[in-house]
Amino acid sequence: MVSQKTIAAYAEKAHPEALQIVRELCGIPAPSHHEEKRAEYCKKWFIANGFENVTVDRALNVLAPVNVTDSNDITVVMAHTDTVFPDTEPMPMVEKEGFIHAPGVTDDTANLAVLMVCARFFRENFPAGKKGVLFVANSCEEGLGNLKGSRQIAADYGPRIKEFISLDSSCMGRMVTLAVGSHRYKVTVRTEGGHSFGSFGNRNAIHQLAAMISMLYTVKVPVEGNSRTTYNVGCISGGTSVNTIAQEAEMLYEYRSDNRNCLAKMQRVFEQTVECFRAAGVEVAVEKIGDRPCSGPVPEAPFAALKARFGASVKEVLGMEAVERSGSTDCNIPLSMGIPAICFGVCRGSGAHTREEKLETASLREGCRFLLDFLYRE
Repeated sequence: MVSQKTIAAYAEKAHPEALQIVRELCGIPAPSHHEEKRAEYCKKWFIANGFENVTVDRALNVLAPVNVTDSNDITVVMAHTDTVFPDTEPMPMVEKEGFIHAPGVTDDTANLAVLMVCARFFRENFPAGKKGVLFVANSCEEGLGNLKGSRQIAADYGPRIKEFISLDSSCMGRMVTLAVGSHRYKVTVRTEGGHSFGSFGNRNAIHQLAAMISMLYTVKVPVEGNSRTTYNVGCISGGTSVNTIAQEAEMLYEYRSDNRNCLAKMQRVFEQTVECFRAAGVEVAVEKIGDRPCSGPVPEAPFAALKARFGASVKEVLGMEAVERSGSTDCNIPLSMGIPAICFGVCRGSGAHTREEKLETASLREGCRFLLDFLYRE
């Protein structure tokens, strides 16, 4: 294992470069499904820093392999390039008093920057006997990206993946070990509508949709053991004018659970609710726009070993005890396939998924030390 002194010296040396990568990536908009420019940036960086066989796959994942052959077992280490924001123009960035303020700066730009500088050190100091490591700047983690990048990696490498690490969070010391699955829908209600005075009495699509929402919000969520299940209507729209009986209204609806059985029960409740309105003569169109799986059975011994390595690095570098939690991350895909996988962050900050998001710039030193300690740990 590379010494702590060597790792600490590299983390200090690489800190200004990691910050510069953050600044440059923050200037490149990357809503889900539109990460082309960030992918191009990352590919050029990996090639310029000595990586061979760097490619961009059809999902816009940037692949930087280290000791990966056509058939050997691999570890996947990834951080996503997309942001939750739909902006296609550069968003504001301000640096002051030890923080970088920018939408998407911690989720997931800073984690990606740490991955990049650590990948270079790891490639240059690759341990003898280590299996292959595939470093990935992946696409489509956020929202309706629907984990497209992670799904592509799983499809292409499948059983060769022996462990899977995703860097995504601004709370160092916590790891996601249980996948929160979700189903997301666009629900459209249509009625005859009409003039608000002349056609009064005709059904109003907004009213019907509101009634459906009210019914869905009376649901008592299922519980199995320590499971957690939630639901939410995130957007509603519809209607034409104040004096028009709305002919169409729609909503975006989701439910989540960290338990497969509970997720299936929520699906049945949703489908029964829709059928109830259809039976009353209301036209209801349902489009599934997101589907994230829960964890499946994961082999106990290798999963425990992966979590133990994380815990040891947390204690060594951060001086604290590791915390496990559930979450919806790129690890949903490998966990659903029975592949040991954990997600954790290598930066500190706050305000993720808001335009007030900020990164503590000094935290990248500690994040770099932590990630390298973890990668070298057996």
